[in-house]
Amino acid sequence: MKRNLSLFAAVGVLFLLTGMFQSWNLALQILNIGVISAIMALGVNMQWGYAGLFSTGIMGSVALGGLAVVIVSSKPVPEAWAAGGPRLLLGLGFGIAVLFAAIFAHRKMKPGRARGWTLAAILIGGFFAYRAIFDPAADAIEAFNPATAGNIGGLGLPSLLAWPVGGLFAGLAAWAIGKAVLGLRSDYLAIATLGIAEIVLAVMKNEDWLARGVKNIIDLPRPWPVPYEVDLQKSAKFLTLTSDWGLDATQASTIFVKLLYLLIFTVVLLAVIFLSERALNSPWGRMMRAIRDNEVAASAMGKDVTARHLQIFVIGSVVVGIAGAMLTSMEGQLTPNSYTPLRFTFLIWVMVIVGGSGNNWGAVLGGLLLGWLWLIVENAGPVAMGYITMPMPDGLLKDHLITAAPHLRLVTLGLVLLLVLRFSPKGLIPEK
Repeated sequence: MKRNLSLFAAVGVLFLLTGMFQSWNLALQILNIGVISAIMALGVNMQWGYAGLFSTGIMGSVALGGLAVVIVSSKPVPEAWAAGGPRLLLGLGFGIAVLFAAIFAHRKMKPGRARGWTLAAILIGGFFAYRAIFDPAADAIEAFNPATAGNIGGLGLPSLLAWPVGGLFAGLAAWAIGKAVLGLRSDYLAIATLGIAEIVLAVMKNEDWLARGVKNIIDLPRPWPVPYEVDLQKSAKFLTLTSDWGLDATQASTIFVKLLYLLIFTVVLLAVIFLSERALNSPWGRMMRAIRDNEVAASAMGKDVTARHLQIFVIGSVVVGIAGAMLTSMEGQLTPNSYTPLRFTFLIWVMVIVGGSGNNWGAVLGGLLLGWLWLIVENAGPVAMGYITMPMPDGLLKDHLITAAPHLRLVTLGLVLLLVLRFSPKGLIPEK
């Protein structure tokens, strides 16, 4: 216990030093992202640490969480809905009906040539019919004011409601994926989930009617009770308070907003930790670890291994989806190009490995530590490289080092991972 507290205290000191020597705005920004990353790490830890599922589709769950914020909280576009909304819904409904028809035929018909031809007819014919209904509707929506809209918009609901919806989107996607691929071996599961995550991201980038694609969605509303800095700076009460404390109103407003975000994110993190700890230490949690350690023995004892894997796969994805929605709400925009496997899959995995797989507190520690390291090196790396290369003569080597400075965080991340694997193979806070 003392060792764990010391590790968290050391990470806290890193954030304090960042605030003292750089800026408190930067320290709070990194801390907020670290808390969100810790929630993502908890979701991955549920899949890997509890059940041994090696999924690399984390990026897809994060992206679906961000998409939920757009659908739930962005302003509706009535003109776009009028142009193609009903036909769009008809097309989507028809596409779902085609899939159910194919599933029904596969289950009811006997294996053979007849079933194959029937499925081919349903799927191929259904696809072309679906496109004939869907494409004109999507084109009509995208044609409406493409410079600022070109999408269906959202429901205009409070941003906080988008967080559980983000979890719902990620959970439904995980259920569909799990039904198809959870019977595969771990290496094939990793490949399949990574590929499906890329498909999700490709849809978000190319279907402008949904969320403007690569044109991005900006000015998403903030979650209650987080105000805008401009509104705070216009508030007489806030200006009086900052004046009494001898603070700059502009800087104080940004710090106040980040502190409110931190409060909300911390509440969510503590709730996830509480529920995770209760689940891990329950008979259900012991069953999951028994399945992880020996699937054959667990199956022989009457446990439905595939069903339990599907269950934990969905739960972990829900947690990651909620974190993805939180991140988009904080940033106030949806940028599909920002979702990369390096940041939203493999970095989260490193957080779990460094912190300690199978231990919820280890996942949180890894999220905070690696979240700090990832962003602080990104900001400090070019500055440090500038000092390092200052005595060097101008030339290709100096130019290359300065150009490659942003990649120092990859080198640093690799070094931390190697050190932890060498001296603490089970992570900084190992599983009990």
